[in-house]
Amino acid sequence: MTQDVPERPDFTHEVDLASRRLGGSVVAANDEFFAERENLIKPTAPVHRPSTFGHKGQVYDGWETRRRREPGVDWAVVRLGIPGVVSGVVVDTAFFRGNYPPAVSVEGAGVEGYPSPAELEAADWFPIVPVSPAQGDSRNHYPSVSDRRVTHVRLTLHPDGGVARLRVHGRPVPDPRFLVEGTVDLAALENGGAVTGCSNMFYSSPSNLIAPGEARVMGEGWETARRRDDGNDWVELDLAGPGRLHLVELDTSCFLGNAPGWARLTGRDAAGAEVELLPRTRLQPDTRHRLASASAAEVGHVRLDIYPDGGMARVRLWGELSAAGRDRLARRWFATLPASQLRAVVAARGGDPDAALRWQQEGCTGDWPPGLAAAAGPVWR
Repeated sequence: MTQDVPERPDFTHEVDLASRRLGGSVVAANDEFFAERENLIKPTAPVHRPSTFGHKGQVYDGWETRRRREPGVDWAVVRLGIPGVVSGVVVDTAFFRGNYPPAVSVEGAGVEGYPSPAELEAADWFPIVPVSPAQGDSRNHYPSVSDRRVTHVRLTLHPDGGVARLRVHGRPVPDPRFLVEGTVDLAALENGGAVTGCSNMFYSSPSNLIAPGEARVMGEGWETARRRDDGNDWVELDLAGPGRLHLVELDTSCFLGNAPGWARLTGRDAAGAEVELLPRTRLQPDTRHRLASASAAEVGHVRLDIYPDGGMARVRLWGELSAAGRDRLARRWFATLPASQLRAVVAARGGDPDAALRWQQEGCTGDWPPGLAAAAGPVWR
């Protein structure tokens, strides 16, 4: 059985940016002789089936390299499903007992576009987790030492061995150049939305509510334990930025005997006053509800109350970012870009990379320096 530390670090409650469910991919590995690299980012927990031997030995649900007979290290490169700032990494060596790596490290890179594995070799890689000891058959937790936005991570085994899963927990940082002007899902993870609190996540994470795509089963949504009191369950969200909602989608797909009976949506305006975005509304099981927002007020935070409990597959909050919302999103992206990517972004728009770096070092506060705002604008400008 996999061993775990008594208390999980707080960062493990943040979204796994590398997950296959979010579009992550293992784009390259120098060796995968015993077990495939793609297993690293499966969203499901690793499993072990004793005595399942193939031509190359025991079949593992993970990534495993051959035994090294010369100096060196083994590595795998993962393209994150959603780029962001990494808070911490979990290197899960479940069921690897005599063949786990004694030490691991993780590096990050922020690159433009969709580079090939060969092009990634030349990327400007920087430490996220320095070389650190690892235990076998354990979830090894490592806090990040970087506050830069990354698009790719590289897991290195020192010197070789097997890893069941790699979890890259962090906060999504969307690229404002790809957020079209007009109606967008202000709650979506990939647009910068985030869960900031919830009453209960007994069965599954509330971050699933704002994940890309549709939930295929109940486990890909958010479900609470059964309440035995007079209260109700709730989840709170930070939007990508302040904006005005037009359309609310509350999707109970796959939840048949355990969907909430009713739901209500409220927000907070710039003055902190509560705004009712959707009055208490009856819900149906296994249904995608599309409902008009009851208010055009500008909000940056919302709370979804469900009555009394149950499960929901997805929440979509369609609206328009305000000017302040777009500015906040662009500044956060600009402030977290690695230096090499920042230079490339600014140079591509004819700006001054040195001025951009100086402004970043100053915290990206105050007015945008001349020419830099254009670098954070839509890509088609």
